This record gives sequence, structure tokens and C-alpha cells, in this order.
Amino acid sequence: MKKKFNTLVVFLVVIVFAFMAIASGSSTSDTKETKKITGDESGAVIEGDDNEVKESAKLVTIDEQVILDQDGIKITAKEYVKDSIWGEGIKVLIENSTDKNIMVGCNALIVNNYNISDLFAASVAAGMNANETIYLSSSELEASGIGTVGKVEIYFHIYDDDTWDKIFDSDCITIETSAVNDADYSARDDGYELYNENGIRIIGKSVDENSFWGMGIILFVENNTDKNIVVQADNLAINGFMITPVFSCTVYSNRMAIDDITLLSSELEENDITAIDKVSLSFHIYDSDSYSTIVDTDTIEFTAK
Repeated sequence: MKKKFNTLVVFLVVIVFAFMAIASGSSTSDTKETKKITGDESGAVIEGDDNEVKESAKLVTIDEQVILDQDGIKITAKEYVKDSIWGEGIKVLIENSTDKNIMVGCNALIVNNYNISDLFAASVAAGMNANETIYLSSSELEASGIGTVGKVEIYFHIYDDDTWDKIFDSDCITIETSAVNDADYSARDDGYELYNENGIRIIGKSVDENSFWGMGIILFVENNTDKNIVVQADNLAINGFMITPVFSCTVYSNRMAIDDITLLSSELEENDITAIDKVSLSFHIYDSDSYSTIVDTDTIEFTAK
């Protein structure tokens, strides 16, 4: 039964990666429609271009290096690879010298100071080795304006593949590429400021009315606190109609993220919403380690033009 479950996990990961690749292609199509986010009707329109000029992607490399050697589990970063389907990634050798079947995943993956999502999951049987690749989501690199990868930070999560018991979580592992001194680490914070308190900034960048799942509200989140945080959206209304937001953005301490509040096309159609004009929401922000609430913001309203 467990083997069937592992096969299903791998299958689901492949399917989701395929969807991400399709979504990435869709998001760069010529038919993409975006709107600027503004404040109230008298508010100033954000400055800047949605199609930001990104630095040219460079052919980067890494030195082969042991990045983890703990409790009988060794991970070696072998090389930086680029696949025509999956995008860029780091090829790793995982050696399991323990008597347990293990699963290796990531609690967090950070590129050029931007948290991005990962779908890495590698199963390694007791006493065995595995060659795997940690892929960096091409759609999220593009959304974050990352054309050249200079620094990758990984927080590994390793657990027993049979019992699901945690074996250990690694400290931050940093891999610098050959382009570490040339890459761009700047904050892409052009937009309309929605929230700026307690060391946390949230910027509304734009509205995408032709995203893969329906529509999306694109946000820049900057965490200047000493805590790892999660930002979620509550009480969201579009044009006066309540809509369920699909959004949960994790941002580690002193890091950034660009993420979008996804609005499913099925709910938009049920409410006859064909365009996003007025948005009302609040943010629920909490400590991702302790789950304690940092702040529940007041209602925030803005428009899209």
C-alpha cells in the first residue's frame, strides 16, 4: 500500500509541474490582460511597467559540494541544470546510510532572497542512493523578475517514509552560483501600498484577468521581521460579491515574495464577474513556526484600472 502511495505522490507532483508549465506559458501569452492597482477613485495609479525589464539569463554553474551530512543522510549538490520542460534546477545525490526508508522534501526554497514554491519530494530506501533534481519554478522565477539565479537557500525536511515521523529539519543551506555577484536581489515593489506596519509590507502590483485558474491579484510581500510569516487573505469581495480567495504566502525572515490571490473562474462566473474593478479584503498574518497571530488587518479597499 505504501509503495502505491509513493507512486501516487510522484504522479501528482508530475501532474502539478505540468500544470505549472502550462500556466507559465499562459501567463506570458500576448493575450494576457492586466490592470494596475490603485487606491480609492482619487488615488494615484501605480508607476512602473508590468513587463519589467529583467536581466538577461546567464548560463550559471555551481561547484560540486556536500550540502548536508547528518544522521546518516548525505546530500551532494552535483551541478546546475536546465531542462526544456522543467526549467532550471540543482541536481543532487542523496545517500541514505540509515536503516529507514526516507523522504526528502523542502520546508522552504529561496532564490535571490525571494521565497518560491517547490514540489521537491525524493524517496530513498534504506541503504540506497538516489539522483534527483530540485527544480526552481520557472513561472515563479519569472514572476519575481529573476532572470539569473545567484543564490539558492534550501531548508530540507527529512522524515520517515513509512511512519511519516520527522527525522530532522536542516538549517539553512546556501548554494551560490557562478553568477552570485551579478544577479539582481532588489525589491520589485512598484505598486500601490496596501499595508506597511510591524516590519511587514504588502504592495498591490496588478490584476491579471486572464490567469490560468481564473483571475489573480498579484502582490509583493516583504518581511523585515525576525519571524517567518504566512500571509492569508480574509473577507475578500470583488465588485461587492464575496469570493473565496486561494492564497497563502510564506515569507521567511528578511526575505520577499511575489504571489497572487487566485480567484477561481467557477466562483467568478457564479457571480457574473467578468472584470475586477473594486476589491475589499483584510489580511491575516501569523508566525509560521508558532502559528500565533501577528496581526489581522482592518479592511483594505482598492480599485483596478
